[in-house]
Amino acid sequence: MEISKALGNPTRLNILKWIRNPEQNFPEQDLGHYEDGVCASFIKNKTSLSQPTISTFLAMMEKADLLISTRHGKWTYFKRNEKVLKEYAEEIRKNY
Repeated sequence: MEISKALGNPTRLNILKWIRNPEQNFPEQDLGHYEDGVCASFIKNKTSLSQPTISTFLAMMEKADLLISTRHGKWTYFKRNEKVLKEYAEEIRKNY
């Protein structure tokens, strides 16, 4: 299951936690809001990991449908896919 694999890393789990409350965890963005998510560069800066590593993490999480990306020019913004997260949590509750 791709979701379980994507959640198998503490940094990726932290990214999901941080994005849940972006106003509390990230600086103000040029967009002035978080409707489209958090800029990938802010996520990178918060983790202190390299850009290629964060790109790989975000791509993996997006492939697992945990994140939804939106492009604005050259910048990519990520937000949580609450529907998939809720369904996954429900499946865990029912089966484990």
